[in-house]
This record gives sequence, C-alpha cells and structure tokens, in this order.
Amino acid sequence: MDGSCRPISQFVLKVHSRCDLSCDHCYVYQHADQTWRGRPARMPPATVRAAALRIGEHARDHGLPVVHVVLHGGEPLLLGAAGLREVLAELRTTITEWTRLDLRMQTNGVLLDEELCRLLVEYDVRVGVSFDGDRAANDRHRVFAHGGSSHDHVRRALALLRRPEHRASYAGILCTIDVRNDPDRVYEALLAESPPRVDLLLPHATWDDPPRRPGPDPTPYADWLGRIHRRWVDDGRSMSIRMFEALRPGGGGTEAFGLAPADVLVVEADGSWEQVDSLKTAYHGAAGTGFDVFDHPVDEVAEHPGVAVRQDGVDGLCATCRSCPVVDRCGGGLYAHRWRTGSGFDNPSVYCPDLLRLIDTVDAYPPPAPPASGEWSATSPVDVVLDDLATGHGSASTLAVLAATQLSITRALLVAARDRSATPAAWELLVHLDRVAPEAVRAVLAHPFVRPWLVHRLDPSAPPGPAVDPLPALAVAAALRAGVPTVLPVPVRADTITLPTLGSLVLPGLGRSAEVTVRPGEVQVRGGSVARTVLLDPLASPSTGWFPTRDVPVPGGRLLLEDGDPYRDCYGQPVESRLEVPVARALGRTLAAAWQVVHRDVPAHAAALDGGLRAVVPLAPDPARPLRSATARHAFGAVAVAPHADPETMAVLLVHEWQHAKLGAVLDLYDLVEPGQDGRIRVPWRPDPRPPEGVLQGVYAHLAVTQVWQSRAAHDQGDASAHAAHFLGWTRDGVDALLASRSLTPAGERFVGQLRHTLEETRVGSR
Repeated sequence: MDGSCRPISQFVLKVHSRCDLSCDHCYVYQHADQTWRGRPARMPPATVRAAALRIGEHARDHGLPVVHVVLHGGEPLLLGAAGLREVLAELRTTITEWTRLDLRMQTNGVLLDEELCRLLVEYDVRVGVSFDGDRAANDRHRVFAHGGSSHDHVRRALALLRRPEHRASYAGILCTIDVRNDPDRVYEALLAESPPRVDLLLPHATWDDPPRRPGPDPTPYADWLGRIHRRWVDDGRSMSIRMFEALRPGGGGTEAFGLAPADVLVVEADGSWEQVDSLKTAYHGAAGTGFDVFDHPVDEVAEHPGVAVRQDGVDGLCATCRSCPVVDRCGGGLYAHRWRTGSGFDNPSVYCPDLLRLIDTVDAYPPPAPPASGEWSATSPVDVVLDDLATGHGSASTLAVLAATQLSITRALLVAARDRSATPAAWELLVHLDRVAPEAVRAVLAHPFVRPWLVHRLDPSAPPGPAVDPLPALAVAAALRAGVPTVLPVPVRADTITLPTLGSLVLPGLGRSAEVTVRPGEVQVRGGSVARTVLLDPLASPSTGWFPTRDVPVPGGRLLLEDGDPYRDCYGQPVESRLEVPVARALGRTLAAAWQVVHRDVPAHAAALDGGLRAVVPLAPDPARPLRSATARHAFGAVAVAPHADPETMAVLLVHEWQHAKLGAVLDLYDLVEPGQDGRIRVPWRPDPRPPEGVLQGVYAHLAVTQVWQSRAAHDQGDASAHAAHFLGWTRDGVDALLASRSLTPAGERFVGQLRHTLEETRVGSR
C-alpha cells in the first residue's frame, strides 16, 4: 500500500436487493440504472464475510478510529430476523477486531416488528425509516405493487421505535419531497413522529431527466423547503433537520452539500464495489467500478477516478460552481444531480437556482446576531454578493453570478416546457446540441426574451397572447448558430417564425406550422402555401422574408436592438414595431455614443453594462412622456427605452434601468423584503405611496443616477451639481424610509444599510 489514497470510512451494504414496496421515485428500480436485475436477491454469507474483511483490513491499515456501515437494499428487513442476525454478527465480529463499528440500517419500515426491534437494539443498530409525511404525501409514491397504502405500516414501525426500550435504535426519518404536497402538513406529520433527525431529500433528477417544476415559478423546491424552514425556526428547531443545519455557515456539509470529501463505497449483493448509490439516477452502470470485494481491496477502489474526483473539494467542480459565492455551502449539490449527457458531471446541480435561494432563506431565518461593536462583517457569501452590489454597480464576478443563475432559471423553465411540447424531437435536438455545441445553446437560452416566452407558455393565468410551443424555434436557432443541419416542425404565429438571437421569418401564407430544414447559412421552409429557401443574410431585403436582428457595436461587445421578438412586449408599455432602417441606425448611433458616455462618467457602471446588458427594446413614442424606460423581471439582460437623440440623456436611462435589472436578478435569489408585506411607503419621487420592493428598486436606481451626476458635476457640466443634489436627496430619503419601515429581511436591512453607507461616501465625495 502506498498510502496515496484517502481512507474510506463509510460503507453501504446491499444485503437484500429486492423490495416489498413499489415506490415510483426509487432510483434503484425506476431510474436509468437497471443493474439490480442481474444480481442475487440477497447477499450470500460468503459475500458478507468478504466485505467485512475488506472493511476491517482497510480500517487497520489506515488506523481509522471508527467506520460506518449502513445496511441497505432493496429492503434489508426482507432478510428476516434470522438472516439479519447472521449479517450483524459477522460484521460485529470481523470489523470490531480493528475499529469501532457504527452500524445503521435504512428501511421502509413495513416489516418492522418487536422481534426485529429487539435484535436491532441487541446489535446497537441505528435505524432510519423512509416516510414522506401525511397520508396523501406518503402514498403519492410509497405504495405496494398493487397500489395499496404503506402509510399505516410505516407509522406502526415508527411507533415501535419510539418505545423507551427501542428508542436507542431510532435514528430518524428520510423524507423525499414532492412540491405538490402541502409543506405544512408534511412538516407536522414528521414532527408528530418525534424523530431524532430528519433528512429532507430532493428527488433524484439530472439535466437529462429534470425534476418536476409545476408552473412558471423558477425555484419551487426552495420555496417549498423555505416554508418548512420557517416553521422549524418558529418552533424552536424542535427536531434536527440535517439539510438546514448543513447549509448554515460552518454546518459541516453532507453528501449533498458542502465541500467535504465524499468517502462512501457501496457493496452490491453480488459483492461488486460501486460508487455512491445515487449515481444510478444518471445512466445505466453509472455507479460501477469493475471491482469486487473478493479480488480488490478498498484502497484500489478508492483510486477509481469516479471515487477520487469526489474527494477533490472545489477543484472537482465545474467552472460555474467554482466561481459561485456560496460554493462552500452548496458544494455543487449532490453529485448525481449534475449529470448531463455530453458534459458528464461537469455542470452545476439541476437544482442550482433552488439551492441558491434556499441558502438565502437559511441565512435569513433567524437573523444572525451582530458583533458586539454593532457593525456587521461580510463573512457570508450572500453578504459578499449583496455588499458588492451595494456599491451601486457590482463587480464583473458578481454580474457573472447573476447571469449564470438567470440562465439556470431559464433552463429549469425549459425543462418544464418540455412536458407541454408536442415536438419531442425539438427537445432531443437541444440535448444533442448542448452536448456538441454548448455555446450555441447557451447563447440562445441567454437571450433575454426566451424566459418571458417560457413563462407565458407555462402560466395558465397568463393573458391571451403568443403562447406557441417555444422548443422547436429554440432548437432551430441553436442549430443555425452551431451549423448543425436538422429538420423540425415549427409552430407559426401570424405567418412568423421567431428565432431568438437571429431574427424572424415572415412569410405570408405560412399557416399554423411549418417544416424547417436547417442548412449552413439558410433554411428551407414548407408550410401552408409556402415552400421557400431563405438565405439568412444579415443585410437581407424585407422582400426575402428574413428580418435579421440588428446589432450595435459597443465597448462590451455587441448590443442587440430588439424590435422583432414578440416576447419583448413584456414591459407594461407599448413597444415599437420593427423600425425603419434609418430610424434603427439613428437609434443605434445614439446607443453606441451613450455607452461611451457611461464609460466616461462612471466606469464601474460601464463595466456592469459590459458584463450583462445584451439587448435594448425601443418603446413606442409618447409625446406626453418622451423620456421613458423600463425593465421586466423575467427579461434579464435587456432594458426598454423610448428613442432619444441625446447620448447624455440615453446614458442616464441605460444606467438607471440596468440597476433595476440587476436588483431583479438578486430578488430571484434572495428575499430582501419580508414575505407578505402589504404596507406602503411614501417617497419623494412618486406622488403615491409605494410597496417596499418598489421603494428598494427606486433607491437602487437613483443611487446610480446620483453617481452619474456626481461624476459630471466634478467636471463642471452645466446643472450637474443641482441634479446630483436632487437625486442624492431622493435616494437618502428613500433609504431612511425603508430602514424605518421594518419591512426588510435581515439580508435586506444589511443591503440597504450598505447602500446608506455608499450614499454617505458619495455625499462626502461631492463636497
């Protein structure tokens, strides 16, 4: 032994590979891996002994003070009392010669009786029971093959474990969440069983087979868990909930969270060594190592690449996770949940947006006590992001985090839209392209108006409008960007096929659906009375039927002048129809000049624009309100402005609206205003009292405008000093009103307090 491998201290033994329940969310039987079919029903005694010897020799060679062994399945209680005693005796006799043995078992509880309870106490086995809450929640998935309820059986088992004579063997409850269940009822049902600990598990899912996300809500799992977290805190944390404890700063982590090395190996019923069991949800054979307990010691298995990478901490994560401010808390999520065909496990968790929001919830309830000095210190990763944005602009790394999380939300909505798509080939093409040309897919999904399209498609309460299936058009756009030939049926709206980031095909007589054939630089369209090949020339004449998007060169790259995407109409104000060429060119020149003005006046804000603003939507002119601008919460990366010829004025509008966009992305992740706040706050910039979130948005935007005018005042530009003082007063009054309103969460109070500090620095700098 060369001593180069990291010791393994946790082992899972599949002592019985069959089960007496038929749970439809079980990763062993219902997910991608089906290797159980070729394995013996129970682990033979010779295999138990070989596994025990391997574990004992590993503990001896590495001087391990304790090893943890979990009896698993299938259902381990199918061994019966005699078979279980045989296994427990072998493990105790063989392993305890070299180290202390912590024995545990995970069971569905259906077969647990008094005899088995006495046996478990005798061998000091701690038992976890799988139980999903109230009857409706538990029986949604955990049923017998004939469909019958397991609820009463499991509650009877839990009652046995609560007895004083058996209580020492009661380890807790494992609960797999389903966001269709009532979180309050689930919480109350778990609490009623007096468990020493509860493990709340996200249902196993991957990017290839994503989790259920009903409706347009981008973080349903965080919201569901957040409700339980609030109840738990309000109840004084009356039971241990490992997920919430692990996600707190310094919480120690688990297999699913944090950066601690994952030192777990599995022994299957046939003696095969396998990686962590949850990998079975990724693909057939994902957990396999090619090793077994008869011929391969633990050290050899520990050097398997799939085992070793999970001991590398942050270095074993994808680039997105490594740059995330909460990586030490989240740890990239459960390894299996990162799987995507093509890129393997080199991805964020499919639950990334939920994990970010859940971490914020855990941080916010209850509020951490301030240090004795009365001043906060920025130690939480969430604080780092908020403090950075509280400077008024935010760094490139923070903008990258916001953009990455917004893209993750869009991907989650895309998965939900897949379930409503009538074109499965479109989803298959997107998955393929994400593997062979990920940048093309990323560029399309990052287009600001893809998310509004998906939200409209998923929201049953949305007003009537263009709610055609988005997947085919997205797949065609990505294929064109990647140069991958394909043929797909694409829904048509008003004789138009919109291809995000590229442009629109407008062909009268196209009908309701068209077959689109993608070739390099062109598409062939057949539908209704139309059969035409269209060259996708950026300088195409309208007579060709191709209306390309218009780009404006700016210092940060290229800015899209978006006047064709139907989902740009999401600002609550009329948007301009496709501009005539001279008008579009004039607006483009103004935007390019305005961008240069921002770089001149407030370089830090210019860097923030460069890092995230991708599109500008022209608003329809209104003589009564010539200076208008807007953002939309779902359209990150875009702002809307009324065309204006003055670059100096346009620069202020861009900075102002990009503040709203950044703060909207923050609010997708963190609660800054206490939920349910219906109070109103008077502010100097509006005649009507505003809700707290509206005041927060106004304050953040006006802070940036103040900084613009402060910079101009420093260069003696006309009335700049008066404008700076005007906006500074507005912003200061808004901040003070927010802090006095008691409507903010602890994170919100910290953020607004930091804004107040930035304002004071701004005021000092203006003297």
